Amino acid sequence: MAEYKLLLPSMGEGVMEATVITWLFNEGDQVKEDDSVVEIATDKVDSDVPTPVSGKIVKILKQKDEVAKVGEAIAILEIEGEGGSTASEEAKTETPTPDAETIKAIEEPLNPTATSHVEFSGDLYLSPLVKSIAQEENISESELKTIKGSGLEGRINKEDILAHVANRGNQPAQRVVQQQAAPVQSTSTPPAATSAPASTISVGAGDEIIPMDRMRKIIAENMVKAKQIAPHVTSFIETDVTNVVKWRAKNKDMFEKREGEKLTFMPIFVKAIVKAIQDFPMINVSINGDNIIKKKNINIGMATALPDGNLIVPVIKNADQLSLSGLAKAINDLAYRARNKKLRPEDTQGATYTISNVGSFGNLMGTPIIPQPQVAIMAIGAIVKKPAVLETKDGDVIAIRQLMFMSHSYDHRVVDGSLGGMMLKHVHDYLQNWDLNTEI
Repeated sequence: MAEYKLLLPSMGEGVMEATVITWLFNEGDQVKEDDSVVEIATDKVDSDVPTPVSGKIVKILKQKDEVAKVGEAIAILEIEGEGGSTASEEAKTETPTPDAETIKAIEEPLNPTATSHVEFSGDLYLSPLVKSIAQEENISESELKTIKGSGLEGRINKEDILAHVANRGNQPAQRVVQQQAAPVQSTSTPPAATSAPASTISVGAGDEIIPMDRMRKIIAENMVKAKQIAPHVTSFIETDVTNVVKWRAKNKDMFEKREGEKLTFMPIFVKAIVKAIQDFPMINVSINGDNIIKKKNINIGMATALPDGNLIVPVIKNADQLSLSGLAKAINDLAYRARNKKLRPEDTQGATYTISNVGSFGNLMGTPIIPQPQVAIMAIGAIVKKPAVLETKDGDVIAIRQLMFMSHSYDHRVVDGSLGGMMLKHVHDYLQNWDLNTEI
């Protein structure tokens, strides 16, 4: 028999670690090749890790809520044959462990020194996730020892510490002591990033305390950072999309019969946005210090609401290289996998511009927040029949038209009103002048 080290596989560019959510097998269980053995979570998506070999799990190295680096062993399997170390080395070759400098460069921005003052002794076992929550909430070691853990051997898990945080508001005396003991924060620390607001809100009788899940916490942090980083400006325009509505009505049945796919409005909107980005490539940029990075690829993020109420943004890669049919298939595939928790980490990475369809909720318009490090986002409102004035050769007439509002939020550090407004107007023009004979 030989040992095989199951390593955390590479999960896409920029993803260097993942948190173990739950093991689907226990130590001593037999697993078959390609069995999903553990569910993991990155800062974007949840996914599972299959085993590339058959064997018996003899030791689990990373427990629930613990963080593993890409290329790090998370379990040891006992397999048939000899030379287990060779199998491990081959796996390492496929998923190399990132060097220390790379890990440090990625981790440093995520671990501000403002929380580094919280220290814990070695006799208090805490997973990295629990420790990070304790640091964020300024929970001292003495306070941690008062928490009754429900994990293995009484260990404190994520649910235990989040429940404790939620109930701190019912302990005014303890809260005062903690606030006095907390160090003075730097003036550079944004108020929204502290735990002070949560501790000052009283909880009344009958109120329900609902701890944020992992994804909601990430969304909250990202939205706060995005608003703090980018000065937002928003432009609006109303567009006559009557031709778009007629074209889709004429082609949707044929397309579904031919391709087995639904034809929604989204690929048409994306197509118009891509053409406008090609007209104004300085919208497709990011900021790095005092430098502007002009992106070669046009990767469109597509804000997608999930059944649990959270939001995720899968990415249509190289959208400028796709036909309308290709866009429709890519959009349907990403939307389906997003709503069924089947996205891969790389599916949410690399967006250079984002579209948000607020019209799917019946909203006329919205002012979306720009996802970092992008510099612009467009919101598409609901399509509504309205009377509109049309100019004809015989004079102005009033007709029933299909109208829609669009809003364009952009980062005023690098996108001025002229660029942001012209970009929006070009999207408007492409949609309003949509050719009814466009092929798909």
